[in-house]
Amino acid sequence: MKIRTALLLAPALVAASLASGEAALAQSRGSGLALIRDAEIEHTIRAYSAPIFQAAGMSTAKIQVHLVNDRRLNAFVAGGRHMFINTGLLIRADHAGQVIGVIAHETGHIVGGHLVRLHRELQDAQIKQILSMLLAAGAAVAARDGRVAVAGVGLGQRLTEGAFYQFTRAQESAADSFGLTALDRAGISARGLFEVLEILGEQEMLLAARQDPYLRTHPVNRERVEKVRQHLANSPHANKPLPRQFEAMHTRMRAKLVGFLRPPGEVIARYQGKENTLEARYALAVAYHQDARLERALQFIDGLIKESPNDAYFHELRGQILFESGSAYVREAVAAYERAVKLAPGEALIRVGLAQAQLETGDRRLQQAALDNLRAAIRSDDTYPLSWRLLSVAYGKAGDIGNSALANAEYAYLVQDLPTLRAAIPVAERNLKPGTPPWLRVQDLKAQVKQILDDRRR
Repeated sequence: MKIRTALLLAPALVAASLASGEAALAQSRGSGLALIRDAEIEHTIRAYSAPIFQAAGMSTAKIQVHLVNDRRLNAFVAGGRHMFINTGLLIRADHAGQVIGVIAHETGHIVGGHLVRLHRELQDAQIKQILSMLLAAGAAVAARDGRVAVAGVGLGQRLTEGAFYQFTRAQESAADSFGLTALDRAGISARGLFEVLEILGEQEMLLAARQDPYLRTHPVNRERVEKVRQHLANSPHANKPLPRQFEAMHTRMRAKLVGFLRPPGEVIARYQGKENTLEARYALAVAYHQDARLERALQFIDGLIKESPNDAYFHELRGQILFESGSAYVREAVAAYERAVKLAPGEALIRVGLAQAQLETGDRRLQQAALDNLRAAIRSDDTYPLSWRLLSVAYGKAGDIGNSALANAEYAYLVQDLPTLRAAIPVAERNLKPGTPPWLRVQDLKAQVKQILDDRRR
């Protein structure tokens, strides 16, 4: 699938920076989660999460939220500090409060250390089987298989599922309790969480194959729904509206996801006759670009920029549209990205888009600028594989073989391409000065490769 600078739809594995010893992460790595990256959507999720994390006493820098390209309603945590949210949840949510409610609940799992507690129960053979089922259910998102993988668990299906629900019920209730407390501390209504639980409660009547994975890993019962209902009846924030900008952000996020993730014809039909709304124009700009109709795509995005000339994300999308429309438009793409970076200098993904366009021009005068943008982006976010791949190219153009090989090794490490990683390390080691920070990083990567190979031999 073609890489996009704004929205990455590559079938990427979970970033290798995740804790390598976590069983849950190993499972998700093995199947491969289709993750997306987008500056605006990530900004929106950070804004949604910040008051919840603050209410939980957690630093937002310590919790990584990942977006999973899957149409089904689901969210889960792994590795203690990683939260995964499906695009299906973001698109299907009627308003920001529903997404925030799910984030609050998942934060309860993180604060409660529920995965850690689950690991402690591994001494019990039955709980081992339950964990296997839990991991299979979570990994079903990546495998696009809605069935819970109970086969091979070793216990009867009915016994295993019953034990699973019994084990998780207390954790779900505890996560709800914490989520409700966090929402109250943040001054946010729990109505969104209540609405999500009601939706899942209705799904319990569906056949298992048609249920969303969230229902299987987060079993819903009347007690949970009633608990949130009672909380709403007594909460001073029950009817408190969200900040107006949250709803605007949700509308834009949904429009962008629909535009990129649905077939262009479906998107165009969906918004036909609604072109007077921002949501429609944003989605249509993307859909017409996806349909290779440049003039129509520019018509909509330029209209949005005319109304909001200082919106970095509109300029970023314009840059992407132009960049992906062919080499004839790459100079215009650079200009659009430069404007976006000026308006949002802290957005690492936009800098990566600018650097990619600068390198594509073939203009040697822009090579140093591309290097500077990529290094700045990586200082802010070193988990984006495309950043490292482009940095390798930029260093190569500059004749810096050692740093080019090191950047290629970092890219291979993130996507877990072991052959490329093993080939890049000796090249980097030979061409970097011993004792320098880049050379020391090569030694770290060598140790990681050794660990991976040792684990495979066990």
